Amino acid sequence: MITTHNLTKTYNEQTALDRLNLQVNEGEIYCLLGANGAGKTTTINLLLGFISPSSGNAFINNIEVSKNTKETKKFLAYIPENLMLYPNLTALENLDYFSGIAQKKLSKKDLVSFLTEAGLQEKAFNKRISSFSKGMRQKVGIAIALAKDAKVLLLDEPTSGLDPKASNEFGRLLGKLSKKGVATLMATHDLFRAKEIATNIGIMKDGQLKEEFIANHISLPDLENTYLDTMNFKEAVL
Repeated sequence: MITTHNLTKTYNEQTALDRLNLQVNEGEIYCLLGANGAGKTTTINLLLGFISPSSGNAFINNIEVSKNTKETKKFLAYIPENLMLYPNLTALENLDYFSGIAQKKLSKKDLVSFLTEAGLQEKAFNKRISSFSKGMRQKVGIAIALAKDAKVLLLDEPTSGLDPKASNEFGRLLGKLSKKGVATLMATHDLFRAKEIATNIGIMKDGQLKEEFIANHISLPDLENTYLDTMNFKEAVL
């Protein structure tokens, strides 16, 4: 569902992403780890069609993004670190609005069903988004993905700032989407959450994918040590 071939992005001779080759299949959750500036967000922005590659290719559902951005967006849902919703609208109203943009005409019963499936409490359905915590807003984002019937979910630091309970709930929601066949690419700093929810893990540095693992083939301590070695953090501490 997500494929890149030698995907590269440069800005004024500075390489933000360097020949990335990546694949995420149906039902997989691929977590990209790396420090700020590693190339994680650039990767997601290229897959969204927000920016154009300097060279190489990005594909969503075998459709090249740079040549068919409008078409590939039909398969996508995107949840950034700070999800932009309309603060003066309720959860139901936001879901109805964004579903309409995706050309989905849903009944109130359908909207309620998606919010429930996303884990939002019923008492919050008719409350304004301005009163929501970040975790509650992320659940509305998941409901939008469900309503859109998205096949690909792109996440940029979605658990940043969440408390452990909310982060755990978010991870379980991604697991439910995985069982529905949704392919997820998640940029994150959270090694623990990546190990807990991912099927595959990559470590990026300086725009390059340095390491890749099948998540259940590596322990959390080994993942942490590999990450620190890749980032040269150990040398910095010493």
